[in-house]
Amino acid sequence: MKFRISAFSIVFGVLACAAALSLAVLPPADDTPAGTPAAAPAFRDIDTWINSEPLTLDALRGKVVLVDFWTYACVNCLNTLPHVKAWHEKYKDQGLVVVGVHTPEYAFEKPTANVQAAVARLQIPYAVAQDNQYATWKAFDNHFWPALYLIDRNGHVVYSHFGEGRYAQTEERIRQLLAQAGPQDS
Repeated sequence: MKFRISAFSIVFGVLACAAALSLAVLPPADDTPAGTPAAAPAFRDIDTWINSEPLTLDALRGKVVLVDFWTYACVNCLNTLPHVKAWHEKYKDQGLVVVGVHTPEYAFEKPTANVQAAVARLQIPYAVAQDNQYATWKAFDNHFWPALYLIDRNGHVVYSHFGEGRYAQTEERIRQLLAQAGPQDS
């Protein structure tokens, strides 16, 4: 009997450690980077641009940019997509630029024709950067699908959210950033 209690204690201890470690790598509860905002990294090694000529964050300075890391076979990404599309439509004339960064999770998501077909099927109207090499994903130090990053008019990442949800909070942050003066207004 003593062996069972000991074995149970060991298993319980291992599970408790695993749970603690998994919590340690979760994003912050408020989803907003702490401290001074960091300069947004550049879009890197994009294979193809869909719905747009190649974009750079330098050229988008003065705009509020929403970067959405997604992939077309991710259910969570598809659940987030209606909100991202609605923000694009609602705020594009006020200075919001949405850039979808399609970073594949599976090999079948890599062919450009498959991504183009998904963009058409999902009726995505904004720029989509195909990031097959994960270069932009790595530049943002991203680890999640979907992942949203808001970049202010000065080119700093000032908000992020990982996964589904927090749509009202994200939209409120978009409105706040659009209301702030940028480099062209100062």
